[in-house]
Parts: sequence; C-alpha cells; structure tokens
Amino acid sequence: MRTRPAVTAVSVALALSAPVVPAAARAADRTTTAGTTFTDVVVNGGKDIVLGLATRKTVTITWTATDPDGITASWANLWHGRNTDDADGALPLYPPTGTCTVSPTDPTTAACRTSFGVDAARDLDHNGLAGTWNVLAGAQDTTDDWTETDVAGTAKIKRYAVVTVNASPEPVKKGRTVTVTGRLTRADWGNGSYTGYRGQSVKLQFRRKGSSTYTTLRTVTTGSGGALRTTTRATADGYFRYVFTGTATTGPATAAGDFVDVR
Repeated sequence: MRTRPAVTAVSVALALSAPVVPAAARAADRTTTAGTTFTDVVVNGGKDIVLGLATRKTVTITWTATDPDGITASWANLWHGRNTDDADGALPLYPPTGTCTVSPTDPTTAACRTSFGVDAARDLDHNGLAGTWNVLAGAQDTTDDWTETDVAGTAKIKRYAVVTVNASPEPVKKGRTVTVTGRLTRADWGNGSYTGYRGQSVKLQFRRKGSSTYTTLRTVTTGSGGALRTTTRATADGYFRYVFTGTATTGPATAAGDFVDVR
C-alpha cells in the first residue's frame, strides 16, 4: 500500500490535472514531510458503499491538499486492514492521481477528486472486507517533496441486503389473525450467493389503505436462514412490510408492502 509517485516536472497554474501515476509499492522509499495536509476528505458523497453480487459502482473521493510550497500532484485510494503494510484489500490497487484545482485566492491549496470503479465480484473476494475502509491520501509539492497519510479519512463498504414479506390469509375477516412471514438475506461475496442473516432485528410495519405513513407494530428477530414470522390482528385494509435498518457490515433493506384485504 505504500507508494511513491513517478515524478515529472509540472508547473502549477490556476487549474491542473497531474498525469502522475504512483509506482509499485516500496516501503523503503516511503517519505513524509510535515508540510502537506489533507482535509475535507469525502468518499462517495458521504454515503455508504453498498455492494451486491453483480453491483458495479463508481466511487468518487474528494479532498483538499494544502502545502506552503503549493501542490503539483495528489492521489488517493481506499484500503482495508490493520495497517498499510498488512492490508487485505485496496480499491483500486494503486492510488489513481486526482484532478486538482488550485484555489484562485490561495496558491497553497488545491481541491482534488478522483473516481474509480468498484465491482463486488472482482474486487471483494471475502466477507471480512465489509466494514470500515481507510483513505490513503498523498501529494507532491512544487519542491519535489511528497507526503502520504495512511488514514486521511474513512468510508463504509457494506454487503447488500434483501428482505421479503408475505401476509396471509388474503382476504381475512376483521379481528382475525394475520400471519406475516419473510426472509432477510445478504450478499455473500465469498460464495457468490445471497445467504440468510440470522439474529437480526427487523421492524414489522403497517400502512392503512389511503395513508402514506407506515407505523411500526413490533420488532421481529430473524431465525434460521434469516426467516421472519409473526402474527397480528386484522384491523383494516392495508399493507404490511418488513424493514431492516442495517448493521456496520450490511446495508438496509425494505420490503415492498403486501396488501391485505380485511372484510
């Protein structure tokens, strides 16, 4: 994960797009200076990156690089693990050089951004990669000094979840019991399938016909294979749904409402 850029002379104008691509990782070449700082680091617009089995997303990182001597080039990527020397994931493998725009009022500051594709099937080969990822940010100043910060920011990459619902019988007499079943599953990046998510709290909600608001009736815990099952009383025509708010490793999921005709 520790990289050194292949340096070329680039003059700083009011706007710059640095064509510098970091070379292969070489820990012995790592250099740091106290002059460059990285602030306002934002990944994916501040939103979690939630990936299913066939999901391909474009992830954008934005940041501000500041150096008293000015910025010639800057780069950033995501990494996962205990530290950069023992990382078990990198997105992309080498930090792509960002497109930076020098502030017209402050030549020491550059606003930078970079984008890259993330494909769950290609880039995430085990479920241990779900959770918090770190942002490595680096920069080269106009005097050819360079800095890399291993944790300039963080981002969440999560497994995509799906929840289903089925309310029965349909129709049902008013006051009778309605049984609401469903299942919560999530993407298993290791085996390429969706598997049950057991032991999770899921809300059962109801919306009366003609209303736009769902009300939570109770919380149900998923069983074996992510199974959901509970009962309630039929009070009026309306829609039942299950809502999962997500965890530190798994994104949220909401079932489409299942209509029950109460007679």
